[in-house]
Order: sequence, then C-alpha cells, then structure tokens
Amino acid sequence: MIKSKIIHPELISTLAKCGHKTKILIADSNYSFVTNSSPNAIIIYLNLSPGMINATDILDALLTEINVESAILMDTPADFNPEIYQEYKDRLSLEVEFTSLERYAFYNTAKSDDLLLVIASGEKRRFANIILTVGAIK
Repeated sequence: MIKSKIIHPELISTLAKCGHKTKILIADSNYSFVTNSSPNAIIIYLNLSPGMINATDILDALLTEINVESAILMDTPADFNPEIYQEYKDRLSLEVEFTSLERYAFYNTAKSDDLLLVIASGEKRRFANIILTVGAIK
C-alpha cells in the first residue's frame, strides 16, 4: 500500500506520466467529459454521485503530488458569482498564474494534445471547471 494522499491506481499512474507543462482538467458534474477533452486524455471518473467527490477535494489531493504553475478558469455570465474560484485561489500558491477563457476557448484548450488527464468530479457548482498546468519540480 502506498503512503500517498492519492491511492486511486489509475489516477496516481497518470499523474506519474505528467511532465512539466502537461495539462489536467478537473471537471464539474455538468461538463461533457468525453466530447470536450483531448481524444488522447485519460478520463478518471470520480463522480460517484452529485456532490461526491467535489472539485476542491480533488484539487487538495492533487496538490500533494504535483506543482501547479498556472490555472485556467471558464468565463461566467456577468450575473453569476463563481464562489469556487476564490476557493481555488486560496488553495493554490500566490505564484500560480490564473487566466480566464470564454467557454468555447476553454473547450478548445481542453481538447489540446497537451491535456493528458480529465478528472470527472461530482461537483455540483456550475463553472467549477479548472485546467491546471503542471509545474516543474522546485
């Protein structure tokens, strides 16, 4: 038994394959995991039921295993307050660069060849999708 925060065999194996600049998508439960991600991406389904497992718990676990150099969020409608964005920022280092993309630009980024991993969460909050770029070892 490994002594890691992440014990999911396929997830830990895929994380080990990530190098500097590899992209990882944590997707909320509304996201189209298959049609809006790279055809080469490995999809890990952690969406047992609505609310389980939530995106911030997944992010917390990932941060025990990888460094993150940047994060991409999806633009939201002007009248929508994505509270989860602040939760992401609170968890990530102040050195992490955040950018925001329009919905279809976000999808195109998720479909790029450098996106290796999609983690399907049970996150119920809308617009909780985040693309992480793996950083170098410090």
